[in-house]
Amino acid sequence: MFQISTRNVDRRNFMIIGSAAAVAGYAIGKFLPKSSGDKLYLRPPGAVDDFDDLCVKCGQCVQVCPYHSINLLDIEDGYSSGSAHIDAKERGCYLCDLFPCVLACPSGALDHATKVVGDVKMGVAVLSDTVACLSLKRENLSETGVKHLLDRKAYNDREEALKDKIKGKIGQICDLCVTLCPVGDSAIAMSETNLPLIKNACVGCGVCAEVCPAKIINIAPKMSYDEIYKEKK
Repeated sequence: MFQISTRNVDRRNFMIIGSAAAVAGYAIGKFLPKSSGDKLYLRPPGAVDDFDDLCVKCGQCVQVCPYHSINLLDIEDGYSSGSAHIDAKERGCYLCDLFPCVLACPSGALDHATKVVGDVKMGVAVLSDTVACLSLKRENLSETGVKHLLDRKAYNDREEALKDKIKGKIGQICDLCVTLCPVGDSAIAMSETNLPLIKNACVGCGVCAEVCPAKIINIAPKMSYDEIYKEKK
């Protein structure tokens, strides 16, 4: 007599429930009010222009991010509730090889054509209150200034290696924003005045905003380098 495996049934039920949850999340988001003031959120790499409409709130990108940079917005964020975003002040995007978040996205909200760093257009870094910059003041990086970064739990070798890099800079003139930028000196470098200089290869990943102990770097989501800096030249 033919019997159905209990394991297969459980797996099938899990898949059905998971799919239903994703559809429900998408549907609920559609009926929630738009975010006030058209607030812009920093999205994962590869986010398309109509990300809000395409993101099904499945959380797959959250699960595969090795740096735990991606989170889902709360219900208070209205229409964007449940969609993926990055809070750069808490954890920037380290632009992983192969972009696992993009590969995991089932809906096209993250463009699968995103293959290399040059394809990423998340936003651009902007400095504020520059007089507080430790490099400008020629101050050494203290353990207290990066305590929140070192206290963060590391779940894998990549996060441990990041902590080691930060520890190695303690006692030296602060340049964490430059040293830890995953793009390199084509995106950010120290100027002759000892201030970070944002350059046109900046993709808005947010790492500089995360590691800056003075918290003077912000990310302008969906903005290009020219939109922010062209008129300042």
